[in-house]
Amino acid sequence: MDGKIFARIGAVVFIAVALTVTVIEMSSKDDEPDALATRDRSIASQDPLAAELRRCSRIGEAGPRDPGCLKAWAESRRRFLGQRDAAAAPAPVAPTTLFPNVASPDRKEGQGTDVTAPALQVEPPRPEIR
Repeated sequence: MDGKIFARIGAVVFIAVALTVTVIEMSSKDDEPDALATRDRSIASQDPLAAELRRCSRIGEAGPRDPGCLKAWAESRRRFLGQRDAAAAPAPVAPTTLFPNVASPDRKEGQGTDVTAPALQVEPPRPEIR
């Protein structure tokens, strides 16, 4: 027998084994999606927010106009960022200004605002580098 014949027989056997393994793998992957779908249903039954978010993702472009979706997305953001409920959150603090001595439009005349300019700091002299 010739070396070419052994090479051809080896190639045919290799292709037959590869095809057999491929068929076996393709037939065994059909079982996995059913398990995934069952798990998703159990999560949705435990968390109504997940079910609402799933519904919002299915309605597509109408989602941003749907009040239920807007509430669900706000709740999801709140949970993700770890923020407290809006009712339990402390009242917002009034914003402060960078320059409290400068008169602002919301201050009335005669409130005793100090209009002195901030003191200038003199920069220390630097030695010349030659």
